[in-house]
Amino acid sequence: MSNIAILAGDGIGPEVMAQAEKVLKTVADKYSFPLNFHHYDVGGCAIDNHGTALPESTIKGCEQADAILFGSVGGPKWANLPPTEQPERASLLGLRGHFGLFCNMRPAQLQSAMSHLSPLRADISGQGFDILVMRELTGGIYFGEPKGRQNQGTPDETGFDTMVYSRKEITRIAKLAFEAAQKRNNKVISVDKANVLASSQLWREVVNEVAKDYPDVELEHMYVDNAAMQLVRYPDQFDVMLCSNLFGDILSDICAMITGSMGLLPSASLNEQGFGMYEPAGGTAPDIAGKGIANPIAQILSAALLLRYSLNQNQAATAIEQAVAKTLADQVFTRDLLTQETASQAKSTSEMGDYICNIIKDL
Repeated sequence: MSNIAILAGDGIGPEVMAQAEKVLKTVADKYSFPLNFHHYDVGGCAIDNHGTALPESTIKGCEQADAILFGSVGGPKWANLPPTEQPERASLLGLRGHFGLFCNMRPAQLQSAMSHLSPLRADISGQGFDILVMRELTGGIYFGEPKGRQNQGTPDETGFDTMVYSRKEITRIAKLAFEAAQKRNNKVISVDKANVLASSQLWREVVNEVAKDYPDVELEHMYVDNAAMQLVRYPDQFDVMLCSNLFGDILSDICAMITGSMGLLPSASLNEQGFGMYEPAGGTAPDIAGKGIANPIAQILSAALLLRYSLNQNQAATAIEQAVAKTLADQVFTRDLLTQETASQAKSTSEMGDYICNIIKDL
Protein backbone atom coordinates (compact mmCIF):
# COMPACT_ATOMS: atom_id res chain seq x y z
CA MET A 1 0.00 0.00 0.00
CA SER A 2 1.43 3.36 -1.06
CA ASN A 3 0.53 6.49 0.88
CA ILE A 4 0.27 9.81 -0.93
CA ALA A 5 0.15 13.11 0.93
CA ILE A 6 -2.33 15.40 -0.85
CA LEU A 7 -1.59 19.12 -0.36
CA ALA A 8 -4.22 20.78 -2.55
CA GLY A 9 -3.38 24.37 -1.57
CA ASP A 10 -5.25 27.49 -2.64
CA GLY A 11 -7.16 28.98 -5.56
CA ILE A 12 -7.78 26.40 -8.26
CA GLY A 13 -5.61 23.90 -6.35
CA PRO A 14 -8.45 21.88 -4.78
CA GLU A 15 -10.42 21.76 -8.06
CA VAL A 16 -7.62 20.39 -10.19
CA MET A 17 -6.36 18.15 -7.37
CA ALA A 18 -9.75 16.42 -7.26
CA GLN A 19 -9.28 15.44 -10.90
CA ALA A 20 -5.75 14.17 -10.29
CA GLU A 21 -7.04 12.00 -7.44
CA LYS A 22 -9.79 10.69 -9.71
CA VAL A 23 -7.25 9.75 -12.37
CA LEU A 24 -4.93 8.12 -9.83
CA LYS A 25 -7.80 6.01 -8.49
CA THR A 26 -8.65 4.96 -12.04
CA VAL A 27 -5.13 3.75 -12.90
CA ALA A 28 -4.72 2.15 -9.47
CA ASP A 29 -7.86 0.10 -10.10
CA LYS A 30 -6.85 -0.74 -13.65
CA TYR A 31 -3.33 -1.89 -12.77
CA SER A 32 -4.19 -3.32 -9.33
CA PHE A 33 -1.98 -1.41 -6.95
CA PRO A 34 -3.47 0.11 -3.77
CA LEU A 35 -3.18 3.83 -3.00
CA ASN A 36 -4.11 5.72 0.14
CA PHE A 37 -4.68 9.49 0.03
CA HIS A 38 -4.10 11.66 3.09
CA HIS A 39 -5.07 15.35 2.91
CA TYR A 40 -3.21 18.16 4.67
CA ASP A 41 -3.43 21.96 4.67
CA VAL A 42 -0.67 23.99 3.05
CA GLY A 43 -0.17 27.56 1.87
CA GLY A 44 -2.79 30.24 2.39
CA CYS A 45 -5.48 27.91 3.69
CA ALA A 46 -2.99 26.61 6.27
CA ILE A 47 -2.27 30.18 7.37
CA ASP A 48 -6.01 30.70 7.85
CA ASN A 49 -6.50 27.41 9.71
CA HIS A 50 -3.21 26.98 11.59
CA GLY A 51 -1.45 30.35 11.54
CA THR A 52 1.43 29.13 9.35
CA ALA A 53 1.80 28.08 5.71
CA LEU A 54 3.50 24.80 6.62
CA PRO A 55 2.04 23.38 9.85
CA GLU A 56 3.85 20.70 11.83
CA SER A 57 0.92 18.34 11.20
CA THR A 58 1.47 18.68 7.44
CA ILE A 59 5.20 17.99 7.74
CA LYS A 60 4.56 14.88 9.87
CA GLY A 61 1.95 13.66 7.39
CA CYS A 62 4.38 14.07 4.52
CA GLU A 63 7.08 12.21 6.47
CA GLN A 64 4.77 9.21 6.68
CA ALA A 65 3.94 9.30 2.96
CA ASP A 66 5.69 7.73 -0.01
CA ALA A 67 5.32 10.93 -2.06
CA ILE A 68 3.70 14.36 -1.97
CA LEU A 69 1.19 15.57 -4.56
CA PHE A 70 1.21 19.34 -4.22
CA GLY A 71 -1.26 21.86 -5.65
CA SER A 72 -0.65 25.58 -6.01
CA VAL A 73 -0.42 28.03 -3.14
CA GLY A 74 -0.80 31.74 -2.58
CA GLY A 75 -3.02 34.57 -3.68
CA PRO A 76 -3.74 38.25 -3.06
CA LYS A 77 -5.30 37.51 0.34
CA TRP A 78 -1.86 36.77 1.81
CA ALA A 79 0.27 39.09 -0.35
CA ASN A 80 0.82 41.64 2.43
CA LEU A 81 2.46 39.19 4.81
CA PRO A 82 6.25 39.41 5.31
CA PRO A 83 7.97 37.62 2.39
CA THR A 84 9.22 34.72 4.53
CA GLU A 85 5.68 34.08 5.79
CA GLN A 86 3.91 34.22 2.44
CA PRO A 87 2.39 30.92 1.27
CA GLU A 88 4.69 30.32 -1.70
CA ARG A 89 8.03 30.81 0.00
CA ALA A 90 7.12 29.44 3.42
CA SER A 91 5.57 26.20 2.16
CA LEU A 92 7.68 25.36 -0.90
CA LEU A 93 11.07 26.29 0.51
CA GLY A 94 10.11 24.66 3.80
CA LEU A 95 9.26 21.34 2.16
CA ARG A 96 12.29 21.44 -0.14
CA GLY A 97 14.61 22.09 2.78
CA HIS A 98 13.03 19.55 5.13
CA PHE A 99 13.12 16.70 2.63
CA GLY A 100 16.34 17.68 0.81
CA LEU A 101 14.58 18.05 -2.54
CA PHE A 102 17.59 19.14 -4.58
CA CYS A 103 16.50 18.07 -8.07
CA ASN A 104 13.71 19.82 -9.94
CA MET A 105 12.37 18.09 -13.06
CA ARG A 106 10.36 20.23 -15.46
CA PRO A 107 9.10 18.41 -18.56
CA ALA A 108 8.04 20.63 -21.45
CA GLN A 109 6.34 18.88 -24.33
CA LEU A 110 4.64 20.33 -27.37
CA GLN A 111 2.25 17.88 -28.98
CA SER A 112 1.10 18.34 -32.52
CA ALA A 113 -2.49 18.98 -31.36
CA MET A 114 -1.18 21.96 -29.38
CA SER A 115 1.25 23.45 -31.90
CA HIS A 116 -1.13 26.33 -32.65
CA LEU A 117 -0.74 27.58 -29.07
CA SER A 118 3.01 28.02 -29.27
CA PRO A 119 4.39 31.50 -29.94
CA LEU A 120 7.09 29.87 -32.07
CA ARG A 121 6.94 30.10 -35.85
CA ALA A 122 4.66 27.44 -37.32
CA ASP A 123 7.48 25.58 -39.10
CA ILE A 124 9.30 25.25 -35.75
CA SER A 125 6.34 24.43 -33.50
CA GLY A 126 5.06 21.96 -36.08
CA GLN A 127 8.09 19.76 -35.41
CA GLY A 128 7.07 19.43 -31.76
CA PHE A 129 9.54 18.85 -28.93
CA ASP A 130 9.89 16.92 -25.68
CA ILE A 131 12.37 18.51 -23.24
CA LEU A 132 13.16 17.63 -19.63
CA VAL A 133 14.85 20.39 -17.65
CA MET A 134 16.83 19.04 -14.69
CA ARG A 135 17.40 22.00 -12.39
CA GLU A 136 19.60 21.90 -9.29
CA LEU A 137 17.35 23.35 -6.63
CA THR A 138 19.16 23.88 -3.34
CA GLY A 139 22.53 25.40 -4.28
CA GLY A 140 23.96 28.11 -6.49
CA ILE A 141 23.49 31.84 -6.28
CA TYR A 142 20.13 31.69 -4.49
CA PHE A 143 21.68 30.08 -1.42
CA GLY A 144 25.40 30.99 -1.64
CA GLU A 145 27.05 33.03 1.09
CA PRO A 146 27.97 35.77 1.59
CA LYS A 147 25.00 37.72 0.30
CA GLY A 148 23.62 41.06 1.32
CA ARG A 149 23.96 44.83 0.94
CA GLN A 150 26.41 47.32 2.32
CA ASN A 151 27.05 51.06 2.42
CA GLN A 152 23.32 51.66 2.16
CA GLY A 153 22.24 55.16 1.18
CA THR A 154 25.67 56.12 -0.15
CA PRO A 155 26.96 56.36 -3.74
CA ASP A 156 28.99 53.21 -2.99
CA GLU A 157 25.98 51.11 -1.97
CA THR A 158 26.30 47.57 -3.29
CA GLY A 159 24.26 44.39 -3.34
CA PHE A 160 26.05 41.06 -3.62
CA ASP A 161 25.29 37.37 -4.02
CA THR A 162 27.66 34.42 -4.21
CA MET A 163 27.35 31.75 -6.89
CA VAL A 164 28.89 28.65 -5.36
CA TYR A 165 28.70 24.94 -6.19
CA SER A 166 30.46 21.97 -4.64
CA ARG A 167 31.63 18.87 -6.45
CA LYS A 168 29.09 16.84 -4.44
CA GLU A 169 26.17 19.06 -5.45
CA ILE A 170 27.09 18.91 -9.14
CA THR A 171 27.72 15.15 -9.09
CA ARG A 172 24.36 14.20 -7.63
CA ILE A 173 22.27 16.32 -10.02
CA ALA A 174 24.38 15.20 -13.00
CA LYS A 175 23.81 11.53 -12.14
CA LEU A 176 20.05 12.02 -12.06
CA ALA A 177 20.19 13.83 -15.41
CA PHE A 178 22.06 10.97 -17.07
CA GLU A 179 19.71 8.41 -15.52
CA ALA A 180 16.71 10.38 -16.79
CA ALA A 181 18.25 10.51 -20.27
CA GLN A 182 18.59 6.71 -20.23
CA LYS A 183 14.80 6.50 -19.86
CA ARG A 184 14.33 8.94 -22.74
CA ASN A 185 16.53 9.59 -25.81
CA ASN A 186 20.02 9.23 -24.29
CA LYS A 187 21.11 12.82 -24.72
CA VAL A 188 22.15 15.39 -22.10
CA ILE A 189 22.90 19.03 -22.86
CA SER A 190 24.62 20.57 -19.85
CA VAL A 191 24.13 24.32 -19.59
CA ASP A 192 26.79 26.57 -18.04
CA LYS A 193 28.78 29.79 -18.49
CA ALA A 194 32.22 28.22 -18.27
CA ASN A 195 33.78 30.93 -20.44
CA VAL A 196 33.19 33.44 -17.60
CA LEU A 197 32.30 31.77 -14.29
CA ALA A 198 34.63 29.68 -12.11
CA SER A 199 31.65 27.79 -10.67
CA SER A 200 30.64 26.85 -14.22
CA GLN A 201 34.16 25.63 -14.99
CA LEU A 202 33.91 23.21 -12.08
CA TRP A 203 30.37 22.32 -13.20
CA ARG A 204 31.64 21.34 -16.67
CA GLU A 205 34.60 19.35 -15.31
CA VAL A 206 32.41 17.34 -12.91
CA VAL A 207 29.72 16.67 -15.52
CA ASN A 208 32.41 15.31 -17.86
CA GLU A 209 33.60 12.99 -15.10
CA VAL A 210 30.09 11.72 -14.35
CA ALA A 211 29.46 11.17 -18.06
CA LYS A 212 32.13 8.45 -18.13
CA ASP A 213 29.78 6.22 -16.14
CA TYR A 214 27.07 6.59 -18.79
CA PRO A 215 28.75 5.73 -22.12
CA ASP A 216 25.36 5.17 -23.78
CA VAL A 217 24.35 8.81 -23.19
CA GLU A 218 25.52 11.55 -25.54
CA LEU A 219 26.77 14.67 -23.71
CA GLU A 220 26.96 18.17 -25.10
CA HIS A 221 27.87 21.41 -23.32
CA MET A 222 26.15 24.69 -24.16
CA TYR A 223 26.56 28.21 -22.81
CA VAL A 224 23.37 29.50 -21.21
CA ASP A 225 22.95 32.43 -23.60
CA ASN A 226 23.20 30.09 -26.59
CA ALA A 227 20.80 27.65 -24.93
CA ALA A 228 18.19 30.40 -24.62
CA MET A 229 18.58 31.20 -28.31
CA GLN A 230 18.49 27.56 -29.38
CA LEU A 231 15.27 26.91 -27.45
CA VAL A 232 13.39 29.35 -29.68
CA ARG A 233 15.32 28.46 -32.83
CA TYR A 234 15.47 24.65 -32.74
CA PRO A 235 13.92 23.18 -29.54
CA ASP A 236 13.73 19.69 -31.00
CA GLN A 237 17.50 19.29 -30.49
CA PHE A 238 17.07 19.07 -26.70
CA ASP A 239 16.29 15.97 -24.68
CA VAL A 240 17.54 16.44 -21.10
CA MET A 241 18.85 19.89 -20.13
CA LEU A 242 21.11 19.82 -17.07
CA CYS A 243 21.10 23.22 -15.36
CA SER A 244 22.23 25.03 -12.24
CA ASN A 245 19.62 26.69 -10.04
CA LEU A 246 19.72 30.12 -11.71
CA PHE A 247 20.01 28.90 -15.30
CA GLY A 248 17.36 26.23 -14.79
CA ASP A 249 14.97 28.75 -13.28
CA ILE A 250 15.19 30.93 -16.38
CA LEU A 251 15.35 28.26 -19.09
CA SER A 252 12.49 26.18 -17.67
CA ASP A 253 10.24 29.23 -17.99
CA ILE A 254 11.29 29.66 -21.62
CA CYS A 255 10.42 25.99 -22.16
CA ALA A 256 7.05 26.56 -20.51
CA MET A 257 6.26 29.55 -22.70
CA ILE A 258 7.14 27.90 -26.01
CA THR A 259 4.69 25.08 -25.27
CA GLY A 260 1.98 27.73 -25.25
CA SER A 261 0.25 26.81 -22.00
CA MET A 262 1.32 26.62 -18.36
CA GLY A 263 -1.84 24.56 -17.79
CA LEU A 264 -0.18 21.51 -19.34
CA LEU A 265 3.14 21.46 -17.49
CA PRO A 266 3.94 19.24 -14.48
CA SER A 267 7.05 19.28 -12.32
CA ALA A 268 8.79 17.13 -9.75
CA SER A 269 11.31 17.78 -6.98
CA LEU A 270 13.31 14.77 -5.75
CA ASN A 271 15.83 13.94 -3.06
CA GLU A 272 18.65 11.40 -3.09
CA GLN A 273 16.36 8.62 -1.80
CA GLY A 274 13.83 9.13 -4.60
CA PHE A 275 11.25 10.76 -2.35
CA GLY A 276 9.50 13.46 -4.31
CA MET A 277 7.05 16.33 -4.36
CA TYR A 278 5.01 16.70 -7.54
CA GLU A 279 3.23 19.88 -8.58
CA PRO A 280 1.91 21.80 -11.59
CA ALA A 281 4.13 24.54 -12.98
CA GLY A 282 1.35 27.15 -12.95
CA GLY A 283 -0.16 29.19 -10.13
CA THR A 284 -3.38 29.41 -8.14
CA ALA A 285 -5.28 31.52 -10.74
CA PRO A 286 -7.52 33.18 -8.13
CA ASP A 287 -9.49 34.97 -10.86
CA ILE A 288 -11.04 31.67 -12.01
CA ALA A 289 -10.99 29.74 -8.72
CA GLY A 290 -14.30 28.10 -7.87
CA LYS A 291 -15.69 28.42 -11.39
CA GLY A 292 -14.93 24.83 -12.46
CA ILE A 293 -13.12 25.93 -15.61
CA ALA A 294 -9.46 25.46 -14.63
CA ASN A 295 -7.27 23.15 -16.67
CA PRO A 296 -6.41 20.06 -14.55
CA ILE A 297 -3.89 18.52 -16.96
CA ALA A 298 -0.72 19.84 -15.30
CA GLN A 299 -1.87 18.42 -11.97
CA ILE A 300 -2.81 15.11 -13.61
CA LEU A 301 0.55 14.86 -15.38
CA SER A 302 2.26 15.65 -12.07
CA ALA A 303 0.49 12.59 -10.67
CA ALA A 304 1.90 10.57 -13.57
CA LEU A 305 5.42 11.71 -12.66
CA LEU A 306 4.74 10.66 -9.06
CA LEU A 307 3.82 7.17 -10.22
CA ARG A 308 6.94 6.88 -12.37
CA TYR A 309 9.63 8.36 -10.15
CA SER A 310 8.45 7.65 -6.58
CA LEU A 311 6.24 4.56 -6.88
CA ASN A 312 7.91 2.89 -9.90
CA GLN A 313 4.54 2.36 -11.58
CA ASN A 314 5.75 3.05 -15.11
CA GLN A 315 2.86 1.36 -16.90
CA ALA A 316 0.29 3.40 -15.00
CA ALA A 317 2.25 6.63 -15.55
CA THR A 318 2.43 5.97 -19.29
CA ALA A 319 -1.30 5.24 -19.38
CA ILE A 320 -2.05 8.67 -17.88
CA GLU A 321 0.27 10.41 -20.33
CA GLN A 322 -1.24 8.55 -23.28
CA ALA A 323 -4.76 9.40 -22.11
CA VAL A 324 -3.88 13.08 -21.83
CA ALA A 325 -2.32 13.05 -25.31
CA LYS A 326 -5.43 11.36 -26.73
CA THR A 327 -7.71 13.88 -24.99
CA LEU A 328 -5.84 16.78 -26.56
CA ALA A 329 -5.69 15.04 -29.95
CA ASP A 330 -9.48 14.67 -29.72
CA GLN A 331 -9.68 18.48 -29.36
CA VAL A 332 -11.10 18.21 -25.86
CA PHE A 333 -9.96 21.46 -24.26
CA THR A 334 -10.62 23.72 -21.29
CA ARG A 335 -11.21 27.42 -21.94
CA ASP A 336 -7.53 28.40 -21.64
CA LEU A 337 -6.67 26.30 -24.71
CA LEU A 338 -9.34 27.81 -26.96
CA THR A 339 -9.71 31.03 -28.90
CA GLN A 340 -12.51 33.54 -28.37
CA GLU A 341 -14.31 32.08 -31.37
CA THR A 342 -14.20 28.51 -30.07
CA ALA A 343 -14.75 29.26 -26.37
CA SER A 344 -18.22 27.69 -26.43
CA GLN A 345 -16.60 24.28 -26.97
CA ALA A 346 -14.77 24.43 -23.62
CA LYS A 347 -15.04 21.53 -21.20
CA SER A 348 -15.23 21.98 -17.46
CA THR A 349 -12.49 20.91 -15.05
CA SER A 350 -14.41 17.77 -14.04
CA GLU A 351 -15.36 16.94 -17.64
CA MET A 352 -11.67 16.91 -18.56
CA GLY A 353 -10.95 14.57 -15.67
CA ASP A 354 -13.80 12.26 -16.66
CA TYR A 355 -12.69 12.16 -20.29
CA ILE A 356 -9.13 11.22 -19.33
CA CYS A 357 -10.37 8.54 -16.90
CA ASN A 358 -12.59 6.99 -19.57
CA ILE A 359 -9.67 6.76 -22.00
CA ILE A 360 -7.55 5.06 -19.34
CA LYS A 361 -10.28 2.48 -18.74
CA ASP A 362 -10.35 1.68 -22.48
CA LEU A 363 -6.58 1.35 -22.93
